[in-house]
Amino acid sequence: MKKNEGELDRIIRVVIGLIIIALGILNESWWGLVGLLPLFTGIAGRCLLYVPFGISTCKSKDALK
Repeated sequence: MKKNEGELDRIIRVVIGLIIIALGILNESWWGLVGLLPLFTGIAGRCLLYVPFGISTCKSKDALK
């Protein structure tokens, strides 16, 4: 599967994911698990919701990896 997230998109997703997880831990809430979704998509560089809409935030050379 081709990458469809650019570098800035990936960084933002990882940061947001870590913030949500940290807030979940601090508030002792299971909602912190929601942070795993942006964290994993940011690490992988692929967002399945982008595929049906044909969205890609990465440069064309990165999409081939």
